[in-house]
Amino acid sequence: MRPITDVRKISSIGYGFMASKALFTALDLDIFTRLSGQPQNLDYLAREAGVRPNQLLTLMTALVCLGLVAKEGALYANAPASEAYLARHSPKYYGDYLRLQIDKQVYPSLLELTASFRGERKGFYETFLADPEQADLFSRAQHVGSLGPARVLARQIPLDGRGTLLDVGGGSGAFSITLCQRNPKLTSTILDFPSVGETARRYVEEAGLASRIAFLPGDALDTEWPGDRDAILMSYVLSAVGERDVTTLIERAYGALRPDGLLVVHDFMVDDDRTGPLSAALWFLPMALRGDAISLTPGDLSEAIRAAGFEGVAVQDLIPTITKALTARRP
Repeated sequence: MRPITDVRKISSIGYGFMASKALFTALDLDIFTRLSGQPQNLDYLAREAGVRPNQLLTLMTALVCLGLVAKEGALYANAPASEAYLARHSPKYYGDYLRLQIDKQVYPSLLELTASFRGERKGFYETFLADPEQADLFSRAQHVGSLGPARVLARQIPLDGRGTLLDVGGGSGAFSITLCQRNPKLTSTILDFPSVGETARRYVEEAGLASRIAFLPGDALDTEWPGDRDAILMSYVLSAVGERDVTTLIERAYGALRPDGLLVVHDFMVDDDRTGPLSAALWFLPMALRGDAISLTPGDLSEAIRAAGFEGVAVQDLIPTITKALTARRP
């Protein structure tokens, strides 16, 4: 991105949180679901949402200006993207991920970002996953947000012929569930903190996969990993640990794979020259709440994977401008 020259760009960055809060509030009030399929007027929306019309008018004006809602006369309607992704009944809906995790957990945690640089705050994951109620909220929201990337990963990285998967830090089970649905012979073990186990088991049972997906409670850095795996997945794991822990987890993956076993790493990554992309760079800020965390690049990560003994490292985009997937094989 070019260095900015206009003070209005600085203002736009400074005021950016106001736009996100307008989106989060609209999700809390279920505005996009109430507009789904048919334009509505302000009085209808205010009555259905149980809020004052004058306050809602302010919010709707902001949503129109942001392009999330269209206005024609006295009627409001969803923008195409809002209809597809923010209306609750849509199969592509991920509003709960934004509403619950980003607004209720990530957003307030960043209020302490400066304090974390001064060593005055624990890391993001340590804060939320230690508390069962917060861990459940985090996992439910993450499940909604992970289903889309999980489907993309399942399409891009074939697991044909592989029978056993270890899903390290698998959380709610979104990736294990999706991969097992696409690969009928695959079984998976999710290794994650005990506080997220109940949530994961609930989603696994709802998917009808309780006989093929098991949950192993523990910390991936301390708990013994089951060995002789055909494949190991670490999604959003390496960005959440300290710099030394990245090497440790990669080495543990090597030891738990059988020969020709496949390692899959999916995570936020910035370019090797660290000049972009912006979305990935910003996503590392919550991770920076942990003092020893690092922002990942595909080059550095590939080098660490090769140093652990893996071969055939390949890199591909998964969520454009946000995440990449690395694959490698144990010889």
